[in-house]
Amino acid sequence: MSTSQRGRTKAPESIALDQAEAVIVDRYTRLVRLAYLTLPGTLSRHRRVLVAHALVQRALPGFRARRALPKIPAPRAGEAGRAEAAWLTARVLGAALSHDRRPRGWPKRLPPPRELHPTLPTVWGLRLFPRAGGTEEIELAQLLTRLSAPARAAFVLCALDGLPRDEVVELLGAAGVTDPHDAMRTADEVRADVGDAAAALLNSQEFDACSVQTRPTDLVRRRRRFRLAWCAVGVAAIGGTALTAVDQTVHHDDRTRPTGSYSALSVDALQRTKPDVWADTSRVDFTAWPARGALTGDRALLRRALSAWTDPPRGTRVTATKATSTQPPPDTTQLLYAGVVGGETVVLFHDGRRVIRYGEPASPSEPATLSFVRADDSDVTTAAALAVGRADGKVRYLTAPWIAEAQTRDLLRPNAPGRPLDVSDEGLTKPVDAPSAGGPCDSMPVLQLRSSDKIVEKHAFLVADLGDLAPVHLSYTPLPGTGAPSRQPREATSGTALQAWARGACRLPELRGRGVRSVNQWDFADQNLPENGGRAVWSCTRASTWRGDGDVLVQFRTSTESPTSPAKVAGRARSTASCSRFGQHVVAATGWTAGSGHRYLLAAGSRDVTVISVTGDVKADKSGRTLAVRAPKDAEVTVRARLAEGGSLSEVGASGTTRR
Repeated sequence: MSTSQRGRTKAPESIALDQAEAVIVDRYTRLVRLAYLTLPGTLSRHRRVLVAHALVQRALPGFRARRALPKIPAPRAGEAGRAEAAWLTARVLGAALSHDRRPRGWPKRLPPPRELHPTLPTVWGLRLFPRAGGTEEIELAQLLTRLSAPARAAFVLCALDGLPRDEVVELLGAAGVTDPHDAMRTADEVRADVGDAAAALLNSQEFDACSVQTRPTDLVRRRRRFRLAWCAVGVAAIGGTALTAVDQTVHHDDRTRPTGSYSALSVDALQRTKPDVWADTSRVDFTAWPARGALTGDRALLRRALSAWTDPPRGTRVTATKATSTQPPPDTTQLLYAGVVGGETVVLFHDGRRVIRYGEPASPSEPATLSFVRADDSDVTTAAALAVGRADGKVRYLTAPWIAEAQTRDLLRPNAPGRPLDVSDEGLTKPVDAPSAGGPCDSMPVLQLRSSDKIVEKHAFLVADLGDLAPVHLSYTPLPGTGAPSRQPREATSGTALQAWARGACRLPELRGRGVRSVNQWDFADQNLPENGGRAVWSCTRASTWRGDGDVLVQFRTSTESPTSPAKVAGRARSTASCSRFGQHVVAATGWTAGSGHRYLLAAGSRDVTVISVTGDVKADKSGRTLAVRAPKDAEVTVRARLAEGGSLSEVGASGTTRR
């Protein structure tokens, strides 16, 4: 008998209706949270909330005295009601897992059958969504969306409910999962990455579908539709009576069916935030931006911008960052700005997930432009500015209303102080130099912004322009052992951070056009070089996108080189969790030549690395976080590391044996 089966009692074969109801009432919040996290991430948050509540409410058996139980984990002795809870959990899980399931042969272009979509609770005129969490909660949400639904469910059951692995496997099997062990293995890997904070993160408001915020739909548009509906009913009634009197055998012509084209959002339906909202809200992002600019009252301009967004006229230049939708404006569209920037008329919108820029050039012979970028889950730093105008190698920004001070600085001159930047009353900056997209890297201009003390006291941070509407937030994680908490990115404004960024700044232009949200430089290890060659620092630079994935670049810099010379690239990896909150361990290696001409293989690992091993043309096994061993040029080696908890780690960017 397994450990998990000791002390178990036989599961009952039926469940009473009143017992099931009592369990649902008692565990309603947890069941809704489980359903919300298991449902597909492709659903909007509003619909996921409604579907999650519907699934839990429909889990109650029909109006019969008792109901047969499926095979579920038997309760432990003394745990009354556990069988009922397991049965209801399996029903909720099964319904959530089958939400988007199509029968064999069902056309992909059609939605799943109606019976797979439960009747949702009715909510008129409101949009519901959980309250936004912090950065760690957002990162966890993005990680979970990349998992399969069974793996998400397994992760929640283990991390949040604290169920043993064997019970989770049985529950998944009872819910219809074909390979629950594979889902459990994936969930174990995620739990290992997230660590002890998993339960606290899942308990946060980011995933609580029972404590939700509400936003109105388009009130003016809804009222207009209501009136039009009544008019249509009246016209249909009158027309139907007349047609019946003339000829009761009128036939329908299929050629007259509507085409389903979109209609532009009306100007009156645009949402406008009041100017003082940003100073009195817990959600400091684009939703707190007021509508600014001299042309916010120009209805003709706004109508042209909305029409172009809905159905771009021929010749309009439309661009969108990777994985950004260009769908027409929803009812929740918010006006951010309308004005003239450098001779171009610019309108900015925000619809909750995207920022949209519409531009009309001064010359009527030039085409209009329409740009889309991701902006979901933005915050104080990533919603701090937008690049509203570009001309002659310069860029103008519209800063957030909470920005109290703006400066410019050059990352390649870390010891030079920032220079004050003039900002107009509406938040528009003077033109500043934009980073060069090609040619020599002799400067790397960035903005240093400081938040108002009304929201964050003396909070200064850096943002860099990489060609998108939203500049990229730059941060820095110092070496371990410096007295700072481990793996905690902080703002890249200190002297140490600026010195580190000076060696990696010239790599930033490589990230243009990738939809990058933030870039963090993490100094994860340092070592003394052989033959008194000085000191070396290893860093992992991670570029995280708005989509959640990210690319990493491992760099190696030495104390004998120029303070601004580009660091050596030791490894690369695309679409990885490495060097993030969910990829906290890293090991890297590179070749290095001493002043004597001797060739060495150097390797270093992050805080939890205990042993570094080298196999291939060179063999070495060294305890600690760094390694230096003589190696011939072009030696083919494999570098791995062992972690304190017993796991193993491959070198960043290496798929096997690597030549040095």
